[in-house]
Amino acid sequence: MSWHEHERSALVQALTEASPAAPTLCEGWQARHLAAHVVLRENAPLVAAGVAVPLLSGRTERAIGALADSAVEPAGYADLIARVAAGPPRWQPMSWAGDAGNLLEFFVHTEDVRRGAGAAGPRTLDPALTAELWHQLVRTAALMYRGARVGVVLVVPGGPRREVRRPRGRAGTVVVRGEVGEVILHAFGRTAAARVHVLGDPVDVTALAEATAS
Repeated sequence: MSWHEHERSALVQALTEASPAAPTLCEGWQARHLAAHVVLRENAPLVAAGVAVPLLSGRTERAIGALADSAVEPAGYADLIARVAAGPPRWQPMSWAGDAGNLLEFFVHTEDVRRGAGAAGPRTLDPALTAELWHQLVRTAALMYRGARVGVVLVVPGGPRREVRRPRGRAGTVVVRGEVGEVILHAFGRTAAARVHVLGDPVDVTALAEATAS
């Protein structure tokens, strides 16, 4: 099993253990909305593109809302989770994306569901999965922190470190330190839930916080 399929299974488990109306880390989304987003991402990518493209956001929100409305009751929610578990058809582009296109997505959304109510802590991850998560993170971190003027260095205690963004102008550099999964959550804007230490000049730390919150 590839790692993104491993994390798909983890996401399915988290959704199954949550109610349709369970809160998630995605503001305004319950578990059923998050499941609807995953299904649309894999089966109707042009419809789902509004998550990243502001001009299409209205269309995407309506599609997610309509699909989520079909999953208010337990039977409809179970059907929606089954569609998440099934994955995309072979002819859809997301079926070819592999770990590069899916691993971080599924990992973050699993934590969105698990930690939505604020009680769950980090999972114990296979070291090989952790290594692949780090590999995928450093490939995409510059994009995730693109709104920050400060430099960003990611540090795993007792493990790797990587400068993923250089400062602009007179800005300084901020260190985000934590286990790989927690650093991923920070990079993806789940800063309140991420168990990390953010170190640097207070002005730079504030600037990074503002950039990741926007």
